[in-house]
Amino acid sequence: MTEYALSFMHELGFDAEAIDQLYCDIKKIYANEEARDIFSKAVFEYESNINADYSALRKSADVAGELVGVHAYSAELLLFICFSKHLRELYRERGISDQIWFDSMSDLKWKLWECKAVKGIWGSFVAGWFPRFFNMTRFALGRLQFETTTAGDDCTVNGKEIKKGMKALSIHIPRTLTPLTKESRIDAYRQAIEFYADEFGEEPILFACHSWLLSEEMPKILRDGSNIKSFCEDFEIVRYEKAKPGEYGDAWRLFDKEYTGNIDDFPGDSSLRRKYKEYLKNGGVMGCGMGYFFAEDIKDIK
Repeated sequence: MTEYALSFMHELGFDAEAIDQLYCDIKKIYANEEARDIFSKAVFEYESNINADYSALRKSADVAGELVGVHAYSAELLLFICFSKHLRELYRERGISDQIWFDSMSDLKWKLWECKAVKGIWGSFVAGWFPRFFNMTRFALGRLQFETTTAGDDCTVNGKEIKKGMKALSIHIPRTLTPLTKESRIDAYRQAIEFYADEFGEEPILFACHSWLLSEEMPKILRDGSNIKSFCEDFEIVRYEKAKPGEYGDAWRLFDKEYTGNIDDFPGDSSLRRKYKEYLKNGGVMGCGMGYFFAEDIKDIK
């Protein structure tokens, strides 16, 4: 499994420094009999049941890592890297393309980068996010990620009624460090419509997104013509949520830095970061929004 992990990291394009550290880490785990047994058992349990208790499996990785001095963030990421081998087999058995597997597994790389930026460690501090990729209920289709969900609102969008509990496709926006262009997101929507066609059957495909990118303040912060602003305009926002003043728990998503108690410590090395930082300094609060649109209206997206 150590050599598989190495080949996976090369295939997915992990940073050379990350590959060196994580390869060293997994060799430490497999070189220690007790750690290897614990870690290997967790891999076997996933391969036996993709709906296994992921929280328990992650704790096993933590224990294995602690035995040999490997940080929990690194051990948990390595565990999911090992899971990816069986997942690829399942994709092929179900006729799902290697490209979708590759794009879905790229989320491990995106979270690797975030962990290094925010925590200074090659690994993942949000490994609790990964399971739905590995039980095959979340997929990356092009630039975006999708999973089935249900609408949480009774509302009307573009003249069409939405009832709470209606089947929908939840959209997630991975931080790939590439632009979220109109072309890339339209391509992703269309891939999702095709991928989920059988699952929805005659039901209309409703796209849903709950994100800080859809927060009430973003239109005031974003410049006209920005890719993110254009993405926000795809949706009809039906409700906004705001954090309490002084709460910055999600700030790391934008700033790659946790709140230290001083807003000035947030970096301002991009126009969005500078504008959002200024907004917070002027008393603004963080928030998020809930938006929807129907697949049949995709032609109306500007």
